[in-house]
Amino acid sequence: MISVIIPAYNIEDCIERCVRSICAQTYKDIEIIIVDDGSSDRTAEIADGLAAGDPRIKVIRKENGGTSSARNMGIDNARGEYIGFIDADDYISPDMYEKLLSFIQKDRLLTAQVCRDEVDEHGNALPMVVTPPDEPSVIGCEDFLKELLLHRGDCSMCTKLTARKAFERHRFPEGELNEDFKIFTEIITDKELFGDGSASGVGSLPDICYHVCYRAGSNTRTSRDTFSRVYNDIVVNADRVSTLVDNEYPGLSEYAIRFGLVQRLDYLLHIPVKMMKRSDDFYAGVVDHMRHHGEDISMNPYLGDDERRKMKILAIAPRTVRSVHGILMKIRGK
Repeated sequence: MISVIIPAYNIEDCIERCVRSICAQTYKDIEIIIVDDGSSDRTAEIADGLAAGDPRIKVIRKENGGTSSARNMGIDNARGEYIGFIDADDYISPDMYEKLLSFIQKDRLLTAQVCRDEVDEHGNALPMVVTPPDEPSVIGCEDFLKELLLHRGDCSMCTKLTARKAFERHRFPEGELNEDFKIFTEIITDKELFGDGSASGVGSLPDICYHVCYRAGSNTRTSRDTFSRVYNDIVVNADRVSTLVDNEYPGLSEYAIRFGLVQRLDYLLHIPVKMMKRSDDFYAGVVDHMRHHGEDISMNPYLGDDERRKMKILAIAPRTVRSVHGILMKIRGK
Protein backbone atom coordinates (compact mmCIF):
# COMPACT_ATOMS: atom_id res chain seq x y z
CA MET A 1 0.00 0.00 0.00
CA ILE A 2 1.00 3.60 -0.67
CA SER A 3 -0.13 6.30 1.76
CA VAL A 4 -0.47 9.77 0.23
CA ILE A 5 -0.58 12.62 2.75
CA ILE A 6 -2.10 16.00 1.89
CA PRO A 7 -1.69 18.90 4.36
CA ALA A 8 -4.66 21.20 3.71
CA TYR A 9 -5.16 24.72 5.01
CA ASN A 10 -7.72 27.14 3.52
CA ILE A 11 -7.39 25.58 0.09
CA GLU A 12 -11.06 25.22 -0.88
CA ASP A 13 -10.42 26.30 -4.47
CA CYS A 14 -7.80 23.60 -5.18
CA ILE A 15 -8.30 20.65 -2.85
CA GLU A 16 -10.74 18.74 -5.08
CA ARG A 17 -8.45 18.84 -8.12
CA CYS A 18 -5.55 17.58 -5.98
CA VAL A 19 -7.48 14.71 -4.42
CA ARG A 20 -9.12 13.60 -7.65
CA SER A 21 -5.70 13.39 -9.33
CA ILE A 22 -4.66 10.91 -6.63
CA CYS A 23 -7.91 8.94 -6.86
CA ALA A 24 -7.26 8.58 -10.61
CA GLN A 25 -3.90 6.84 -10.12
CA THR A 26 -3.36 3.72 -12.19
CA TYR A 27 -1.92 2.11 -9.05
CA LYS A 28 -4.97 1.43 -6.92
CA ASP A 29 -3.68 0.20 -3.56
CA ILE A 30 -3.56 3.71 -2.14
CA GLU A 31 -4.88 5.43 0.95
CA ILE A 32 -5.31 9.20 0.84
CA ILE A 33 -4.92 11.05 4.14
CA ILE A 34 -6.14 14.65 4.10
CA VAL A 35 -4.97 16.51 7.19
CA ASP A 36 -7.11 19.62 7.63
CA ASP A 37 -4.75 21.98 9.45
CA GLY A 38 -7.39 24.15 11.14
CA SER A 39 -8.93 25.60 7.98
CA SER A 40 -11.50 28.40 8.38
CA ASP A 41 -12.97 28.06 4.86
CA ARG A 42 -14.79 25.12 3.19
CA THR A 43 -11.69 22.91 2.91
CA ALA A 44 -12.84 20.39 5.53
CA GLU A 45 -16.37 20.27 4.11
CA ILE A 46 -15.06 19.56 0.60
CA ALA A 47 -12.66 16.93 1.96
CA ASP A 48 -15.52 15.19 3.78
CA GLY A 49 -17.54 15.15 0.57
CA LEU A 50 -14.66 13.56 -1.32
CA ALA A 51 -14.18 10.96 1.42
CA ALA A 52 -17.86 10.03 1.21
CA GLY A 53 -17.34 9.06 -2.42
CA ASP A 54 -14.12 7.03 -2.06
CA PRO A 55 -13.37 4.72 0.89
CA ARG A 56 -9.63 5.19 0.35
CA ILE A 57 -9.87 8.79 1.59
CA LYS A 58 -9.47 9.60 5.28
CA VAL A 59 -9.88 13.10 6.73
CA ILE A 60 -8.10 14.14 9.92
CA ARG A 61 -8.70 17.47 11.65
CA LYS A 62 -6.23 19.31 13.84
CA GLU A 63 -5.50 22.78 15.12
CA ASN A 64 -3.38 24.89 12.80
CA GLY A 65 0.28 24.03 13.21
CA GLY A 66 1.82 24.33 9.76
CA THR A 67 2.76 21.95 6.97
CA SER A 68 5.33 19.94 8.93
CA SER A 69 2.92 19.35 11.79
CA ALA A 70 0.19 18.21 9.38
CA ARG A 71 2.55 15.89 7.52
CA ASN A 72 3.79 14.34 10.76
CA MET A 73 0.22 13.68 11.88
CA GLY A 74 -0.44 12.07 8.51
CA ILE A 75 2.60 9.82 8.99
CA ASP A 76 1.31 8.82 12.44
CA ASN A 77 -1.95 7.65 10.83
CA ALA A 78 -0.51 6.11 7.66
CA ARG A 79 -0.78 2.36 7.02
CA GLY A 80 1.21 2.17 3.79
CA GLU A 81 4.58 0.55 3.26
CA TYR A 82 5.49 3.60 1.16
CA ILE A 83 4.60 7.23 1.78
CA GLY A 84 4.18 10.18 -0.56
CA PHE A 85 3.20 13.81 0.01
CA ILE A 86 1.17 16.18 -2.16
CA ASP A 87 0.63 19.89 -1.54
CA ALA A 88 -3.08 20.63 -1.76
CA ASP A 89 -2.73 23.27 -4.49
CA ASP A 90 -0.82 20.89 -6.78
CA TYR A 91 -1.86 17.77 -8.71
CA ILE A 92 -0.20 14.69 -10.21
CA SER A 93 -0.29 12.66 -13.42
CA PRO A 94 -2.29 9.38 -13.32
CA ASP A 95 0.71 7.06 -13.55
CA MET A 96 3.05 8.82 -11.11
CA TYR A 97 2.91 6.34 -8.24
CA GLU A 98 2.83 3.27 -10.47
CA LYS A 99 6.06 4.43 -12.11
CA LEU A 100 7.73 5.32 -8.82
CA LEU A 101 6.81 2.08 -7.05
CA SER A 102 7.91 -0.05 -10.01
CA PHE A 103 11.29 1.73 -10.10
CA ILE A 104 11.75 1.39 -6.33
CA GLN A 105 10.98 -2.31 -6.30
CA LYS A 106 13.05 -3.11 -9.38
CA ASP A 107 16.20 -1.42 -8.03
CA ARG A 108 15.61 -2.01 -4.28
CA LEU A 109 15.51 1.70 -3.57
CA LEU A 110 14.60 3.56 -0.40
CA THR A 111 13.22 6.51 -2.35
CA ALA A 112 12.68 7.66 -5.93
CA GLN A 113 11.51 10.84 -7.61
CA VAL A 114 9.81 12.13 -10.74
CA CYS A 115 10.27 15.56 -12.29
CA ARG A 116 7.95 18.53 -11.87
CA ASP A 117 6.76 21.50 -13.84
CA GLU A 118 5.46 24.76 -12.39
CA VAL A 119 3.01 27.53 -13.27
CA ASP A 120 2.45 30.85 -11.52
CA GLU A 121 -0.88 32.10 -10.15
CA HIS A 122 -1.82 33.31 -13.64
CA GLY A 123 -1.14 29.97 -15.30
CA ASN A 124 2.13 31.04 -16.91
CA ALA A 125 4.79 28.34 -17.19
CA LEU A 126 7.85 28.86 -15.02
CA PRO A 127 11.39 27.62 -15.75
CA MET A 128 12.10 24.02 -14.84
CA VAL A 129 13.62 23.76 -11.36
CA VAL A 130 15.53 20.59 -12.18
CA THR A 131 16.61 19.35 -15.60
CA PRO A 132 15.06 15.91 -16.18
CA PRO A 133 17.57 13.07 -16.67
CA ASP A 134 17.80 11.50 -20.11
CA GLU A 135 16.76 8.12 -18.72
CA PRO A 136 15.92 6.47 -15.38
CA SER A 137 18.98 6.52 -13.15
CA VAL A 138 20.08 5.87 -9.59
CA ILE A 139 22.12 8.71 -8.12
CA GLY A 140 24.44 7.81 -5.23
CA CYS A 141 23.49 9.53 -1.96
CA GLU A 142 26.71 11.55 -1.76
CA ASP A 143 26.35 12.61 -5.39
CA PHE A 144 22.73 13.57 -4.77
CA LEU A 145 23.80 15.68 -1.79
CA LYS A 146 26.37 17.37 -4.02
CA GLU A 147 23.64 18.18 -6.56
CA LEU A 148 21.55 19.74 -3.79
CA LEU A 149 24.52 21.86 -2.68
CA LEU A 150 24.85 23.07 -6.27
CA HIS A 151 21.11 23.90 -6.41
CA ARG A 152 20.70 21.37 -9.20
CA GLY A 153 18.89 18.66 -7.24
CA ASP A 154 15.28 18.43 -6.11
CA CYS A 155 14.74 18.12 -2.36
CA SER A 156 10.94 18.30 -2.56
CA MET A 157 9.26 15.42 -0.78
CA CYS A 158 6.24 15.86 -3.03
CA THR A 159 7.98 14.54 -6.14
CA LYS A 160 9.07 11.41 -4.28
CA LEU A 161 7.87 8.09 -2.95
CA THR A 162 9.77 6.89 0.13
CA ALA A 163 9.78 3.72 2.20
CA ARG A 164 7.92 4.09 5.47
CA LYS A 165 10.96 3.08 7.53
CA ALA A 166 12.63 6.41 6.70
CA PHE A 167 9.92 8.22 8.69
CA GLU A 168 10.36 5.94 11.65
CA ARG A 169 13.76 7.62 12.07
CA HIS A 170 13.10 11.10 10.70
CA ARG A 171 10.23 13.59 10.92
CA PHE A 172 9.52 17.01 9.48
CA PRO A 173 10.78 19.89 11.66
CA GLU A 174 7.70 21.59 13.08
CA GLY A 175 7.67 25.38 13.16
CA GLU A 176 10.17 25.64 10.30
CA LEU A 177 9.99 26.27 6.56
CA ASN A 178 12.39 24.77 4.01
CA GLU A 179 11.45 21.60 5.87
CA ASP A 180 11.85 19.30 2.87
CA PHE A 181 15.54 20.11 2.54
CA LYS A 182 16.18 19.28 6.17
CA ILE A 183 14.40 15.93 6.29
CA PHE A 184 15.58 14.74 2.87
CA THR A 185 19.24 15.49 3.53
CA GLU A 186 18.87 13.63 6.83
CA ILE A 187 17.31 10.61 5.09
CA ILE A 188 19.84 10.24 2.28
CA THR A 189 22.81 10.62 4.65
CA ASP A 190 21.45 8.15 7.24
CA LYS A 191 23.64 5.15 6.46
CA GLU A 192 21.69 2.87 8.82
CA LEU A 193 18.63 3.21 6.57
CA PHE A 194 20.50 1.46 3.77
CA GLY A 195 21.74 -1.41 5.91
CA ASP A 196 19.17 -3.97 4.75
CA GLY A 197 20.43 -4.21 1.19
CA SER A 198 18.65 -1.15 -0.18
CA ALA A 199 20.60 0.57 -2.93
CA SER A 200 22.49 3.55 -1.50
CA GLY A 201 21.06 6.05 -3.91
CA VAL A 202 18.03 8.05 -5.04
CA GLY A 203 16.07 6.86 -8.05
CA SER A 204 15.39 9.59 -10.61
CA LEU A 205 12.86 9.27 -13.43
CA PRO A 206 12.71 11.63 -16.43
CA ASP A 207 8.89 11.70 -16.40
CA ILE A 208 7.24 15.03 -15.52
CA CYS A 209 4.43 13.80 -13.28
CA TYR A 210 4.14 16.40 -10.50
CA HIS A 211 2.49 19.71 -11.33
CA VAL A 212 3.13 22.70 -9.07
CA CYS A 213 0.63 25.57 -9.05
CA TYR A 214 1.83 28.63 -7.16
CA ARG A 215 -0.70 30.85 -5.44
CA ALA A 216 -0.29 34.36 -4.07
CA GLY A 217 -0.07 34.23 -0.28
CA SER A 218 1.75 30.91 0.02
CA ASN A 219 4.14 30.64 2.95
CA THR A 220 7.24 31.05 0.83
CA ARG A 221 6.26 34.41 -0.65
CA THR A 222 7.36 37.82 0.50
CA SER A 223 6.64 41.45 -0.33
CA ARG A 224 8.03 44.83 0.59
CA ASP A 225 6.05 44.74 3.82
CA THR A 226 6.35 41.08 4.83
CA PHE A 227 9.27 38.73 5.07
CA SER A 228 8.78 34.99 5.13
CA ARG A 229 10.82 33.10 7.69
CA VAL A 230 11.78 30.69 4.90
CA TYR A 231 14.72 33.00 4.15
CA ASN A 232 15.98 32.58 7.71
CA ASP A 233 15.43 28.85 7.56
CA ILE A 234 17.40 28.37 4.33
CA VAL A 235 20.39 29.90 6.10
CA VAL A 236 19.87 27.69 9.17
CA ASN A 237 19.68 24.62 6.92
CA ALA A 238 22.84 25.71 5.10
CA ASP A 239 24.69 25.70 8.42
CA ARG A 240 23.23 22.31 9.33
CA VAL A 241 24.34 20.73 6.09
CA SER A 242 27.75 22.39 6.40
CA THR A 243 28.25 20.64 9.75
CA LEU A 244 27.11 17.37 8.20
CA VAL A 245 29.61 17.76 5.36
CA ASP A 246 32.44 18.61 7.75
CA ASN A 247 31.75 15.46 9.76
CA GLU A 248 30.79 12.94 7.08
CA TYR A 249 31.64 14.21 3.59
CA PRO A 250 34.75 16.42 3.72
CA GLY A 251 35.20 15.99 -0.03
CA LEU A 252 32.10 18.16 -0.50
CA SER A 253 33.49 21.05 1.55
CA GLU A 254 33.75 23.57 -1.31
CA TYR A 255 30.23 22.72 -2.41
CA ALA A 256 28.91 23.31 1.12
CA ILE A 257 30.75 26.65 1.39
CA ARG A 258 29.26 27.70 -1.93
CA PHE A 259 25.78 26.61 -0.75
CA GLY A 260 26.02 28.63 2.45
CA LEU A 261 27.06 31.76 0.57
CA VAL A 262 24.29 31.45 -2.02
CA GLN A 263 21.64 30.90 0.67
CA ARG A 264 22.81 34.03 2.46
CA LEU A 265 22.76 35.97 -0.79
CA ASP A 266 19.13 34.91 -1.26
CA TYR A 267 18.37 36.15 2.26
CA LEU A 268 20.01 39.53 1.65
CA LEU A 269 18.20 39.99 -1.65
CA HIS A 270 14.79 39.43 -0.07
CA ILE A 271 14.89 40.91 3.42
CA PRO A 272 13.02 44.28 3.45
CA VAL A 273 15.43 47.21 3.77
CA LYS A 274 13.66 48.43 6.92
CA MET A 275 14.60 45.14 8.61
CA MET A 276 18.31 45.38 7.76
CA LYS A 277 19.51 46.45 11.21
CA ARG A 278 22.74 45.46 12.95
CA SER A 279 20.73 45.13 16.16
CA ASP A 280 19.13 42.02 14.61
CA ASP A 281 21.54 39.23 15.51
CA PHE A 282 20.46 36.97 12.66
CA TYR A 283 20.86 39.66 10.01
CA ALA A 284 24.18 40.77 11.49
CA GLY A 285 25.39 37.17 11.45
CA VAL A 286 24.54 36.79 7.77
CA VAL A 287 26.44 39.96 6.87
CA ASP A 288 29.44 39.01 9.02
CA HIS A 289 29.57 35.57 7.39
CA MET A 290 29.72 37.17 3.94
CA ARG A 291 32.47 39.55 5.04
CA HIS A 292 34.54 36.80 6.65
CA HIS A 293 34.34 34.66 3.51
CA GLY A 294 35.69 37.20 1.05
CA GLU A 295 38.35 34.81 -0.19
CA ASP A 296 35.78 32.07 -0.76
CA ILE A 297 33.57 34.51 -2.66
CA SER A 298 36.50 35.31 -4.93
CA MET A 299 37.96 31.82 -5.29
CA ASN A 300 35.22 29.20 -4.89
CA PRO A 301 35.02 27.47 -8.29
CA TYR A 302 31.31 26.73 -8.01
CA LEU A 303 30.09 30.33 -7.80
CA GLY A 304 28.95 32.18 -10.90
CA ASP A 305 30.28 35.63 -11.85
CA ASP A 306 26.93 37.32 -11.15
CA GLU A 307 26.76 35.67 -7.73
CA ARG A 308 30.28 36.84 -6.89
CA ARG A 309 29.50 40.41 -7.93
CA LYS A 310 26.33 40.60 -5.84
CA MET A 311 27.99 39.00 -2.82
CA LYS A 312 30.93 41.39 -2.92
CA ILE A 313 28.86 44.57 -3.07
CA LEU A 314 26.30 43.37 -0.53
CA ALA A 315 29.03 42.33 1.90
CA ILE A 316 30.42 45.88 1.87
CA ALA A 317 27.23 47.89 2.46
CA PRO A 318 24.10 45.72 2.20
CA ARG A 319 21.53 48.25 3.38
CA THR A 320 22.91 51.04 1.20
CA VAL A 321 23.12 48.82 -1.86
CA ARG A 322 19.55 47.57 -1.43
CA SER A 323 18.26 51.09 -0.80
CA VAL A 324 19.91 52.50 -3.93
CA HIS A 325 18.67 49.56 -5.97
CA GLY A 326 15.12 50.18 -4.73
CA ILE A 327 15.31 53.85 -5.72
CA LEU A 328 16.57 52.95 -9.20
CA MET A 329 13.74 50.43 -9.64
CA LYS A 330 11.18 53.10 -8.73
CA ILE A 331 12.71 55.53 -11.22
CA ARG A 332 12.50 52.85 -13.93
CA GLY A 333 8.92 52.10 -12.96
CA LYS A 334 9.59 48.53 -11.85
